[in-house]
Amino acid sequence: MAGSMNGRAVAAVCLTLVALFGETGCSTLAPTTTTPAVASGVGRASFGRTAAGQAAEIFTLTNSHGIEVRLTNYGGIITSLRTPDRSGRFDDIVLGYDSLSGYLRDTPYFGAIVGRYGNRIAGGRFTIDGTTYRLAVNNGPNSLHGGLRGFDKVVWNAVPFQNASGVGVALDYTSADMEEGYPGTLRTHVTYTLTNDDRLIVDYLATTDKPTPVNLTQHSYWNLAGDGSRDILAHVLTINADAMTPVDTTLIPTGEIAPVAGTPFDFRTPTPIGLRIDQRQNQQIRFGGGYDHNFVLNRTGVSADSLVHAGRVAEPSTGRTLDIYTTEPGMQFYTGNFLDGSITGKAGHVYHYRYGLALETQHYPDSPNHPTFPSTILRPGQQYKTRTIFAFGVTR
Repeated sequence: MAGSMNGRAVAAVCLTLVALFGETGCSTLAPTTTTPAVASGVGRASFGRTAAGQAAEIFTLTNSHGIEVRLTNYGGIITSLRTPDRSGRFDDIVLGYDSLSGYLRDTPYFGAIVGRYGNRIAGGRFTIDGTTYRLAVNNGPNSLHGGLRGFDKVVWNAVPFQNASGVGVALDYTSADMEEGYPGTLRTHVTYTLTNDDRLIVDYLATTDKPTPVNLTQHSYWNLAGDGSRDILAHVLTINADAMTPVDTTLIPTGEIAPVAGTPFDFRTPTPIGLRIDQRQNQQIRFGGGYDHNFVLNRTGVSADSLVHAGRVAEPSTGRTLDIYTTEPGMQFYTGNFLDGSITGKAGHVYHYRYGLALETQHYPDSPNHPTFPSTILRPGQQYKTRTIFAFGVTR
């Protein structure tokens, strides 16, 4: 069933979004043109059923410049994202599958909302207020991305909306106490808003009734060349970080905050991803098989809830650019080192080694076991509230 919501439904969604995120969802953003090239809108259709029989839906968001985001309430997954190159040709710039069945198989978190805890927790355990909790171990000796059935594998409640800012979908999911070993009933809200100034805004909000770790992120695999047709080594990357968190052989942070200067991890100026990715004389490159590391974003002089420019990706052959802004303290840069050609994705494209890159805004990995890292423990009466913005552009 395609189409947009009526005025009363939109008003109700706007009131909910304002209550949750302040100005998010219902603020007015100036479009980049005064005469829209296309009519923006939001569509809604069936996307099949899970193995448990739950209905999944697919939502199509289109802005006034023709940028199109498709996402499903299964895992909050962005299944496709079409933007123009410098010639005006639209291509899909994220990896994924054409149908729900692909996401129901063992998938490397293509496009998903990751939680309750994004990234790794050492040994699948942590301690809060003297009580030790044990999680499923699903990545070597560690717990990764929320466990065996994280937020990427559940069906979220979804409400589409359209307003002066653009179009979007508000998602919510309640994670039960001790689900995947995490304490506390966690009420989670994630809102995707595609604006008419070519930004995709992702807002996260959560509350709990018991102390619990929370670290939500968005796990799209980007390839700005389009359609996952070649590797991402020619993409030019900038990361606004003077330091990163080194890891051990299982990719768990050692606790050190290490400067990037003089290392293959220095992306403070625009650098092709492939330039230093195979410098295996660097221990961290060996451990990651390339880049799979958290960068400590430069946030000096700004408040904890202020947006900072985290990074920029530019693809020289198409001119496409992606700028990322976030309130988070860190960003995981991953270069698809575990893609091996065994996955056939959308339109029959085979995803080979390093055919996608992830830039996951987040708190640091394994923070519950590192008291010196910014805390990820959410307590009753507090709100977990973060925002990340993906801004799309073109260089001539």
